[in-house]
Amino acid sequence: MEGTIPPRKIGNLEDYETACKEFAWASVDKEFSWSEGGVYNVAHEAIDRHASNWRRNKIALYSITANNEVRKYTFGEIAEISSKLASGLTKLGAEIGDRVFIYLDRTSELYISLIGVTKMGAMASPLFSALGPEAFKDRALDCGAKYVITSPYLYKRIEPVLDDLVDIEKIIIVGDNADLGDITVKFDDVVASGDSCFKTVSMQPSDPYVIHYTSGSTGKPKGVLHGHKAMIQQAYTAKMILDLNEDDTYWCTADPGWVTGTSYGVLAPWYLGVTIVSYEGRFDADVWYNLLEKYGITVWYTAPTALRMLMNAGDEIVEKYDLSRLRHICSVGEPLNAEVVKWGDRVLNHRIHDTWWQTETGAHMVCNYPCMPIKPGSMGKPIPGVTASVVDENGNEVPPKTEGYLAVRPGWPSMMLGIWRNTPKFKEYFRVPGWYISGDLAFKDEDGYFWFLGRSDDVIKTSGERVGPFEVESALIEHPAVAEAGVIGKPDALRGEIVKAFVMLRPGYEGSDELKKEITNFVKTRLAYYAYPREMEFVTTLPKTRSGKIMRRVLKAQELGQPVGDLSTLED
Repeated sequence: MEGTIPPRKIGNLEDYETACKEFAWASVDKEFSWSEGGVYNVAHEAIDRHASNWRRNKIALYSITANNEVRKYTFGEIAEISSKLASGLTKLGAEIGDRVFIYLDRTSELYISLIGVTKMGAMASPLFSALGPEAFKDRALDCGAKYVITSPYLYKRIEPVLDDLVDIEKIIIVGDNADLGDITVKFDDVVASGDSCFKTVSMQPSDPYVIHYTSGSTGKPKGVLHGHKAMIQQAYTAKMILDLNEDDTYWCTADPGWVTGTSYGVLAPWYLGVTIVSYEGRFDADVWYNLLEKYGITVWYTAPTALRMLMNAGDEIVEKYDLSRLRHICSVGEPLNAEVVKWGDRVLNHRIHDTWWQTETGAHMVCNYPCMPIKPGSMGKPIPGVTASVVDENGNEVPPKTEGYLAVRPGWPSMMLGIWRNTPKFKEYFRVPGWYISGDLAFKDEDGYFWFLGRSDDVIKTSGERVGPFEVESALIEHPAVAEAGVIGKPDALRGEIVKAFVMLRPGYEGSDELKKEITNFVKTRLAYYAYPREMEFVTTLPKTRSGKIMRRVLKAQELGQPVGDLSTLED
């Protein structure tokens, strides 16, 4: 296939086509201890079972603070501390099904709390530590959170709204320098009060273990519920898509406040007994490359935004570091531009494998695989065990190269159980009989590869034609002056809408009318005649969620002088 990047090795998934024909989800069951009558709980499979075998003394977590202090934990140590926390929570009065907010920076206590809360049968809800008090309050009121695990400075942040949160019974503070109030207790005291022999609660497959609030890139965040049975798909895809093996050291850069940071940043690698690296600090190209080198990271899961920032830092910086142990890179969170894929192949000497899935799907759905050619810019093909297609408004599958809705046959193991207290919203996803409608627009090419076009509510309708903002953004960042771009449709009396681009320039370039013309002409040569930006504005930042998604609705609201809505997960 012309323009593709061929496979360089065959990973755990040796033959994609054969796997699709022969695979059954039931074949994964034997990988779990519950298949032989053990405890059914994601925390048991991620930690406890390893603590009872030879992995007990294996490093489970390297937790690196923003000050570069390193805390190491074995599977045995995490099992013991999380059991004490689970026991301590029950002594505080926590019960099965209670919602527990974990509102922390990316510290080791976040990981331990996620496991501990899940062990005792409650629903964990990891929250971005960047959330403000009103955003915290909205989520707490929505799901009736009873317990909060947080840090002193974050406690001070939410203190002004605590009187409104009548459901909260206890706030557990990580750290010593906390001014304890009536409902606060120290994390260390809760752990000290607990029993290391606490028996992890056995749950039903459809019992929820987590409630994830979506990023809000397209509207008000909603609480998505996932059940313990999601472990089946998370473990399988960690092996086949992330290509994880026993001896890997793995780094997922996603915050656990986002579904990737929980599904693939904590649980999935631990199901396989893999050592994970966590870094609390902000992005810095030198720091990131140093982490890859220092910890000998072999598998790396990150976001296109981070990869573009590494691109912008310059190719020569890569030469300072020994990345020889790195063998597999995957990307998630937003579409992966073709230019980034080509850069990774050229500069990092690695193919970057895009993965498509959503908070609502709980695990990988459409991906690129080590055993298959990569078409730069493509999402790849559906994972074995999942049937995906592109359909029209009525659920009819459309021919190749035809735009439609990216849809999936319901019933995959990690499919969301529901939306908290919002059954009508949940039903919207299944409005077309026989399909889950993702809300993403795509097309499928003649080889069966899927291509992302944009969110259905982001599509620009100009002069009678439909334009996906992502294709324009991808064309823009191919220009050497463009670091990042966000594209919206702006109302226009003549054309209905026009394409407007917000462009961040690379270092060394200055915005000018001449550069606007040059970039516009550059895009015209790559896209349809109607798809180029008729307006362009140079900006120094773009509104993005902390998972890296450009919040186009914010750009559009700001452009039109409209309310911007929920900004709780804005990056800064």
